Amino acid sequence: MTTHPVSSIQPMSYQFPENWADLNIALSHDWLTGMRGGERILELLGEGFPDAPIYSLIHNHDSISDKIASHSIMTSWLQRVPNIRSLYRYFLPLFPHAIESLKTQNADLLISTSHCVAKGLNMPEGTRHLCYCFTPMRYAWLFYDEYFGHSRIKKMVFKPVLHALRKWDYKASERVDHFVAISQHVQKRIKAFYNRDADVVYPPVDTERCTPASAEHEGYDLIVSALVPYKRIDLAVRAYNRLGYPLKIVGVGTELDRLRKLAEPTIQFLEWKSDLEIVALYQKCRFLIFPGEEDFGIVPVEAMACGRPVIAFGQGGTAETVIHETTGVHFQEQTEDSLFEAVEQAARRAWDSSIIRHQAERFSIQNFLDGLNRSIQKCMAGES
Repeated sequence: MTTHPVSSIQPMSYQFPENWADLNIALSHDWLTGMRGGERILELLGEGFPDAPIYSLIHNHDSISDKIASHSIMTSWLQRVPNIRSLYRYFLPLFPHAIESLKTQNADLLISTSHCVAKGLNMPEGTRHLCYCFTPMRYAWLFYDEYFGHSRIKKMVFKPVLHALRKWDYKASERVDHFVAISQHVQKRIKAFYNRDADVVYPPVDTERCTPASAEHEGYDLIVSALVPYKRIDLAVRAYNRLGYPLKIVGVGTELDRLRKLAEPTIQFLEWKSDLEIVALYQKCRFLIFPGEEDFGIVPVEAMACGRPVIAFGQGGTAETVIHETTGVHFQEQTEDSLFEAVEQAARRAWDSSIIRHQAERFSIQNFLDGLNRSIQKCMAGES
Protein backbone atom coordinates (compact mmCIF):
# COMPACT_ATOMS: atom_id res chain seq x y z
CA MET A 1 0.00 0.00 0.00
CA THR A 2 1.38 3.40 -0.96
CA THR A 3 1.59 6.37 1.37
CA HIS A 4 -0.51 9.15 -0.08
CA PRO A 5 -1.06 12.81 0.69
CA VAL A 6 -3.96 13.66 2.94
CA SER A 7 -7.29 13.50 1.15
CA SER A 8 -8.08 16.79 -0.54
CA ILE A 9 -11.68 15.93 -1.29
CA GLN A 10 -13.95 16.72 1.65
CA PRO A 11 -17.41 18.35 1.71
CA MET A 12 -16.12 21.69 2.97
CA SER A 13 -16.42 25.31 1.99
CA TYR A 14 -15.12 25.26 -1.58
CA GLN A 15 -17.45 25.93 -4.50
CA PHE A 16 -17.23 24.76 -8.10
CA PRO A 17 -17.50 27.43 -10.82
CA GLU A 18 -21.06 27.84 -12.07
CA ASN A 19 -20.06 27.57 -15.73
CA TRP A 20 -18.84 23.99 -15.22
CA ALA A 21 -22.43 22.76 -15.23
CA ASP A 22 -22.79 23.88 -18.87
CA LEU A 23 -19.81 21.89 -20.17
CA ASN A 24 -19.82 18.37 -21.62
CA ILE A 25 -16.52 17.10 -20.19
CA ALA A 26 -14.37 14.01 -20.62
CA LEU A 27 -11.48 13.16 -18.29
CA SER A 28 -8.29 11.26 -19.09
CA HIS A 29 -5.83 9.87 -16.52
CA ASP A 30 -2.77 7.68 -17.02
CA TRP A 31 -3.79 4.74 -14.82
CA LEU A 32 -6.07 4.09 -11.87
CA THR A 33 -4.07 1.89 -9.52
CA GLY A 34 -4.03 3.85 -6.25
CA MET A 35 -4.95 7.08 -4.52
CA ARG A 36 -1.95 9.37 -4.70
CA GLY A 37 -1.77 13.10 -5.36
CA GLY A 38 -2.79 12.85 -9.02
CA GLU A 39 -5.79 10.68 -8.24
CA ARG A 40 -6.91 13.13 -5.56
CA ILE A 41 -6.97 15.84 -8.21
CA LEU A 42 -8.89 13.56 -10.59
CA GLU A 43 -11.34 12.85 -7.76
CA LEU A 44 -11.92 16.57 -7.29
CA LEU A 45 -12.45 17.11 -11.03
CA GLY A 46 -14.85 14.18 -11.02
CA GLU A 47 -16.80 15.84 -8.25
CA GLY A 48 -16.98 19.03 -10.30
CA PHE A 49 -17.96 17.12 -13.46
CA PRO A 50 -20.05 14.21 -12.08
CA ASP A 51 -21.20 12.98 -15.50
CA ALA A 52 -17.76 12.96 -17.12
CA PRO A 53 -16.44 9.62 -18.40
CA ILE A 54 -12.87 8.76 -17.42
CA TYR A 55 -10.45 7.23 -19.94
CA SER A 56 -7.44 5.38 -18.56
CA LEU A 57 -4.93 2.68 -19.51
CA ILE A 58 -5.97 0.36 -16.67
CA HIS A 59 -8.34 0.42 -13.70
CA ASN A 60 -8.02 -1.40 -10.39
CA HIS A 61 -11.41 -0.92 -8.76
CA ASP A 62 -10.18 -1.96 -5.32
CA SER A 63 -7.49 0.72 -5.17
CA ILE A 64 -9.44 3.86 -6.08
CA SER A 65 -12.05 5.90 -4.25
CA ASP A 66 -15.78 5.38 -4.54
CA LYS A 67 -16.07 8.86 -6.04
CA ILE A 68 -13.84 7.95 -8.97
CA ALA A 69 -15.44 4.52 -9.30
CA SER A 70 -18.87 6.15 -9.64
CA HIS A 71 -17.89 7.46 -13.09
CA SER A 72 -18.05 5.53 -16.33
CA ILE A 73 -14.45 4.30 -16.72
CA MET A 74 -13.14 3.21 -20.12
CA THR A 75 -9.87 1.29 -20.22
CA SER A 76 -7.46 0.19 -22.93
CA TRP A 77 -6.68 -3.32 -24.11
CA LEU A 78 -4.01 -3.46 -21.39
CA GLN A 79 -6.82 -4.11 -18.92
CA ARG A 80 -7.18 -7.63 -20.36
CA VAL A 81 -3.51 -8.57 -19.89
CA PRO A 82 -3.08 -11.15 -17.07
CA ASN A 83 -1.63 -9.66 -13.85
CA ILE A 84 -1.53 -6.21 -15.44
CA ARG A 85 -2.18 -4.52 -12.09
CA SER A 86 1.24 -5.53 -10.82
CA LEU A 87 3.11 -5.62 -14.15
CA TYR A 88 1.82 -2.54 -15.96
CA ARG A 89 5.05 -0.51 -15.63
CA TYR A 90 6.86 -3.12 -17.72
CA PHE A 91 4.48 -2.33 -20.61
CA LEU A 92 5.70 1.27 -20.87
CA PRO A 93 6.77 0.99 -24.55
CA LEU A 94 3.19 -0.05 -25.41
CA PHE A 95 1.45 2.74 -23.50
CA PRO A 96 1.26 5.09 -26.53
CA HIS A 97 -0.52 2.48 -28.65
CA ALA A 98 -2.81 1.56 -25.77
CA ILE A 99 -3.98 5.12 -25.07
CA GLU A 100 -4.49 5.86 -28.75
CA SER A 101 -6.58 2.69 -29.20
CA LEU A 102 -9.29 3.87 -26.81
CA LYS A 103 -12.63 4.67 -28.44
CA THR A 104 -13.89 8.05 -27.29
CA GLN A 105 -17.17 9.94 -27.29
CA ASN A 106 -18.02 13.53 -28.22
CA ALA A 107 -17.29 16.18 -25.61
CA ASP A 108 -16.88 19.94 -25.46
CA LEU A 109 -13.63 19.61 -23.53
CA LEU A 110 -11.17 16.89 -22.59
CA ILE A 111 -9.23 17.51 -19.38
CA SER A 112 -6.25 15.17 -19.19
CA THR A 113 -4.38 14.83 -15.92
CA SER A 114 -1.12 13.51 -17.23
CA HIS A 115 2.44 12.63 -16.29
CA CYS A 116 2.78 9.93 -18.92
CA VAL A 117 0.40 9.27 -21.84
CA ALA A 118 -3.06 10.53 -20.80
CA LYS A 119 -2.61 13.62 -22.97
CA GLY A 120 -2.25 11.34 -26.04
CA LEU A 121 -5.91 10.31 -26.06
CA ASN A 122 -7.54 10.77 -29.49
CA MET A 123 -10.82 12.68 -29.16
CA PRO A 124 -13.44 13.40 -31.86
CA GLU A 125 -12.83 16.47 -33.99
CA GLY A 126 -14.04 19.66 -32.37
CA THR A 127 -13.19 18.67 -28.79
CA ARG A 128 -10.97 21.15 -27.02
CA HIS A 129 -8.16 19.65 -24.93
CA LEU A 130 -6.74 21.08 -21.72
CA CYS A 131 -3.86 19.14 -20.17
CA TYR A 132 -3.22 19.55 -16.46
CA CYS A 133 0.37 18.43 -16.69
CA PHE A 134 2.11 16.94 -13.66
CA THR A 135 5.27 16.75 -15.79
CA PRO A 136 6.34 15.80 -19.30
CA MET A 137 6.87 12.04 -19.41
CA ARG A 138 9.57 11.59 -16.75
CA TYR A 139 10.44 8.08 -17.91
CA ALA A 140 11.51 9.42 -21.31
CA TRP A 141 12.93 12.84 -20.53
CA LEU A 142 14.06 12.92 -16.89
CA PHE A 143 15.21 10.97 -13.85
CA TYR A 144 15.70 7.70 -15.70
CA ASP A 145 18.15 6.23 -13.20
CA GLU A 146 16.14 7.41 -10.20
CA TYR A 147 12.99 5.68 -11.45
CA PHE A 148 14.46 2.41 -12.67
CA GLY A 149 17.09 2.12 -9.94
CA HIS A 150 20.31 0.23 -10.45
CA SER A 151 18.93 -2.70 -12.42
CA ARG A 152 21.10 -3.32 -15.47
CA ILE A 153 18.41 -5.51 -16.99
CA LYS A 154 15.83 -2.73 -16.84
CA LYS A 155 18.26 -0.26 -18.36
CA MET A 156 19.12 -2.63 -21.20
CA VAL A 157 15.44 -3.18 -21.96
CA PHE A 158 14.27 0.40 -21.76
CA LYS A 159 17.11 2.53 -23.12
CA PRO A 160 16.56 1.51 -26.76
CA VAL A 161 12.93 2.66 -26.65
CA LEU A 162 13.50 6.05 -25.02
CA HIS A 163 14.03 7.84 -28.32
CA ALA A 164 10.73 6.49 -29.65
CA LEU A 165 8.93 7.49 -26.47
CA ARG A 166 10.30 11.02 -26.64
CA LYS A 167 9.24 11.33 -30.28
CA TRP A 168 5.72 10.11 -29.48
CA ASP A 169 5.45 12.31 -26.40
CA TYR A 170 6.30 15.42 -28.39
CA LYS A 171 3.75 14.48 -31.05
CA ALA A 172 1.11 13.87 -28.38
CA SER A 173 1.78 17.30 -26.91
CA GLU A 174 0.63 18.83 -30.19
CA ARG A 175 -2.87 17.42 -29.59
CA VAL A 176 -3.21 19.63 -26.52
CA ASP A 177 -4.88 23.01 -27.03
CA HIS A 178 -3.94 24.46 -23.65
CA PHE A 179 -1.35 23.37 -21.10
CA VAL A 180 -1.61 23.98 -17.37
CA ALA A 181 1.44 23.14 -15.24
CA ILE A 182 1.42 22.24 -11.55
CA SER A 183 4.38 24.54 -10.85
CA GLN A 184 6.75 26.99 -12.50
CA HIS A 185 9.28 24.16 -12.42
CA VAL A 186 7.05 22.04 -14.68
CA GLN A 187 6.09 25.10 -16.75
CA LYS A 188 9.77 25.44 -17.73
CA ARG A 189 9.95 21.76 -18.70
CA ILE A 190 6.87 22.08 -20.90
CA LYS A 191 8.53 24.96 -22.68
CA ALA A 192 11.85 23.12 -23.00
CA PHE A 193 10.51 19.76 -24.18
CA TYR A 194 7.31 20.72 -26.03
CA ASN A 195 8.03 24.36 -26.94
CA ARG A 196 4.62 25.27 -25.49
CA ASP A 197 3.52 27.94 -23.06
CA ALA A 198 1.57 26.89 -19.98
CA ASP A 199 -0.43 28.46 -17.18
CA VAL A 200 0.56 27.58 -13.63
CA VAL A 201 -2.18 26.36 -11.28
CA TYR A 202 -0.85 24.79 -8.10
CA PRO A 203 -2.44 21.51 -6.96
CA PRO A 204 -5.08 21.64 -4.21
CA VAL A 205 -4.07 21.04 -0.61
CA ASP A 206 -6.61 20.43 2.14
CA THR A 207 -5.76 23.46 4.23
CA GLU A 208 -9.00 23.12 6.21
CA ARG A 209 -8.25 19.62 7.41
CA CYS A 210 -4.55 20.24 7.92
CA THR A 211 -4.49 22.80 10.73
CA PRO A 212 -2.06 23.69 13.53
CA ALA A 213 -2.38 22.00 16.92
CA SER A 214 -2.48 23.99 20.12
CA ALA A 215 0.37 22.06 21.77
CA GLU A 216 4.08 22.42 21.02
CA HIS A 217 5.95 19.85 18.97
CA GLU A 218 6.96 16.56 20.58
CA GLY A 219 10.63 16.63 19.58
CA TYR A 220 10.69 14.29 16.61
CA ASP A 221 11.24 15.08 12.94
CA LEU A 222 9.10 13.51 10.23
CA ILE A 223 9.22 12.12 6.71
CA VAL A 224 6.07 11.19 4.79
CA SER A 225 7.02 9.60 1.49
CA ALA A 226 6.96 6.59 -0.74
CA LEU A 227 10.19 4.72 -0.06
CA VAL A 228 11.60 4.56 -3.58
CA PRO A 229 15.07 5.54 -4.84
CA TYR A 230 14.40 8.98 -6.32
CA LYS A 231 12.86 10.26 -3.06
CA ARG A 232 16.39 10.13 -1.55
CA ILE A 233 15.25 9.06 1.91
CA ASP A 234 18.69 7.49 2.28
CA LEU A 235 20.16 11.00 2.65
CA ALA A 236 17.92 11.68 5.62
CA VAL A 237 18.67 8.32 7.23
CA ARG A 238 22.43 8.91 7.00
CA ALA A 239 22.15 12.48 8.24
CA TYR A 240 19.97 11.50 11.20
CA ASN A 241 22.27 8.63 12.07
CA ARG A 242 24.85 11.36 12.72
CA LEU A 243 22.47 13.91 14.25
CA GLY A 244 21.00 11.47 16.74
CA TYR A 245 17.61 13.25 16.71
CA PRO A 246 14.43 11.15 16.66
CA LEU A 247 13.11 10.70 13.10
CA LYS A 248 9.80 9.06 12.20
CA ILE A 249 9.36 7.81 8.62
CA VAL A 250 5.87 7.15 7.25
CA GLY A 251 5.74 5.17 4.04
CA VAL A 252 6.36 1.91 2.27
CA GLY A 253 8.15 0.97 -0.92
CA THR A 254 11.01 -0.93 -2.47
CA GLU A 255 13.61 0.84 -0.32
CA LEU A 256 12.08 -0.07 3.06
CA ASP A 257 14.28 -3.05 3.90
CA ARG A 258 17.47 -1.33 2.75
CA LEU A 259 16.69 1.78 4.78
CA ARG A 260 15.87 -0.25 7.89
CA LYS A 261 19.30 -1.89 7.72
CA LEU A 262 20.94 1.51 7.27
CA ALA A 263 19.14 3.23 10.16
CA GLU A 264 20.20 3.66 13.78
CA PRO A 265 17.67 2.99 16.61
CA THR A 266 16.66 6.69 16.78
CA ILE A 267 14.95 6.29 13.39
CA GLN A 268 11.49 4.72 13.48
CA PHE A 269 9.70 3.28 10.43
CA LEU A 270 5.92 3.59 10.81
CA GLU A 271 5.07 2.21 7.35
CA TRP A 272 1.48 3.00 6.24
CA LYS A 273 -0.65 5.44 8.22
CA SER A 274 -4.18 6.77 7.68
CA ASP A 275 -4.93 10.35 6.66
CA LEU A 276 -5.96 11.26 10.22
CA GLU A 277 -2.82 9.72 11.68
CA ILE A 278 -0.64 11.62 9.22
CA VAL A 279 -2.26 14.94 10.17
CA ALA A 280 -1.58 14.21 13.84
CA LEU A 281 2.04 13.42 13.03
CA TYR A 282 2.38 16.67 11.08
CA GLN A 283 0.94 18.66 13.98
CA LYS A 284 3.32 17.22 16.57
CA CYS A 285 6.57 17.07 14.62
CA ARG A 286 9.44 19.51 15.01
CA PHE A 287 10.36 19.62 11.28
CA LEU A 288 9.09 17.94 8.13
CA ILE A 289 12.06 16.60 6.15
CA PHE A 290 11.80 16.49 2.35
CA PRO A 291 15.06 15.37 0.73
CA GLY A 292 13.85 14.59 -2.81
CA GLU A 293 13.15 16.77 -5.82
CA GLU A 294 9.46 16.91 -6.74
CA ASP A 295 7.55 18.76 -9.40
CA PHE A 296 5.30 20.26 -6.70
CA GLY A 297 5.24 18.26 -3.45
CA ILE A 298 1.93 18.21 -1.56
CA VAL A 299 3.41 16.81 1.67
CA PRO A 300 5.50 19.92 2.53
CA VAL A 301 2.46 22.16 2.04
CA GLU A 302 0.32 19.90 4.22
CA ALA A 303 2.94 20.13 6.97
CA MET A 304 3.07 23.92 6.61
CA ALA A 305 -0.73 24.04 6.83
CA CYS A 306 -0.25 22.41 10.24
CA GLY A 307 2.15 25.22 11.13
CA ARG A 308 5.31 23.11 10.97
CA PRO A 309 8.53 24.24 9.25
CA VAL A 310 9.95 22.21 6.36
CA ILE A 311 13.55 21.31 5.60
CA ALA A 312 13.64 20.62 1.87
CA PHE A 313 15.99 20.21 -1.05
CA GLY A 314 15.79 23.64 -2.67
CA GLN A 315 15.06 22.48 -6.22
CA GLY A 316 11.76 21.73 -7.92
CA GLY A 317 8.39 22.56 -6.41
CA THR A 318 9.60 23.24 -2.88
CA ALA A 319 11.59 26.21 -4.19
CA GLU A 320 8.15 27.75 -4.88
CA THR A 321 6.26 26.57 -1.80
CA VAL A 322 8.79 26.70 1.06
CA ILE A 323 10.13 30.17 1.85
CA HIS A 324 13.74 29.88 2.99
CA GLU A 325 14.23 30.94 6.62
CA THR A 326 10.54 31.93 6.91
CA THR A 327 8.57 28.69 6.51
CA GLY A 328 11.54 26.35 6.45
CA VAL A 329 15.11 25.85 5.30
CA HIS A 330 16.38 24.91 1.83
CA PHE A 331 19.52 22.85 1.39
CA GLN A 332 21.06 23.36 -2.04
CA GLU A 333 23.12 20.20 -2.50
CA GLN A 334 21.41 16.82 -2.44
CA THR A 335 23.96 15.41 -0.02
CA GLU A 336 24.00 14.06 3.51
CA ASP A 337 26.24 16.92 4.70
CA SER A 338 24.02 19.62 3.20
CA LEU A 339 20.91 18.17 4.84
CA PHE A 340 22.78 17.75 8.15
CA GLU A 341 23.71 21.45 8.14
CA ALA A 342 20.16 22.51 7.24
CA VAL A 343 18.70 20.62 10.21
CA GLU A 344 21.22 22.23 12.55
CA GLN A 345 20.43 25.64 11.06
CA ALA A 346 16.69 25.12 11.50
CA ALA A 347 17.16 24.02 15.10
CA ARG A 348 18.78 27.38 15.93
CA ARG A 349 15.84 29.43 14.61
CA ALA A 350 12.53 30.44 16.17
CA TRP A 351 9.54 29.63 13.97
CA ASP A 352 6.17 31.39 13.72
CA SER A 353 3.47 28.80 12.97
CA SER A 354 0.96 31.48 11.91
CA ILE A 355 3.31 32.75 9.17
CA ILE A 356 3.97 29.18 8.04
CA ARG A 357 0.24 28.45 7.97
CA HIS A 358 -0.45 31.63 5.96
CA GLN A 359 1.95 30.51 3.23
CA ALA A 360 0.17 27.14 2.94
CA GLU A 361 -3.20 28.83 2.47
CA ARG A 362 -2.06 29.99 -0.98
CA PHE A 363 -2.54 26.39 -2.12
CA SER A 364 -6.14 25.86 -1.00
CA ILE A 365 -8.73 23.83 -2.89
CA GLN A 366 -10.68 26.97 -3.78
CA ASN A 367 -7.62 28.67 -5.25
CA PHE A 368 -7.02 25.57 -7.38
CA LEU A 369 -10.60 25.53 -8.67
CA ASP A 370 -10.59 29.24 -9.46
CA GLY A 371 -7.24 29.05 -11.23
CA LEU A 372 -8.18 26.00 -13.27
CA ASN A 373 -11.46 27.61 -14.26
CA ARG A 374 -9.61 30.60 -15.69
CA SER A 375 -7.53 28.22 -17.79
CA ILE A 376 -10.64 26.32 -18.92
CA GLN A 377 -12.23 29.56 -20.08
CA LYS A 378 -9.10 30.49 -22.01
CA CYS A 379 -8.99 27.03 -23.59
CA MET A 380 -12.64 27.15 -24.65
CA ALA A 381 -12.06 30.62 -26.10
CA GLY A 382 -9.28 29.24 -28.30
CA GLU A 383 -6.38 30.80 -26.40
CA SER A 384 -3.35 28.51 -26.47
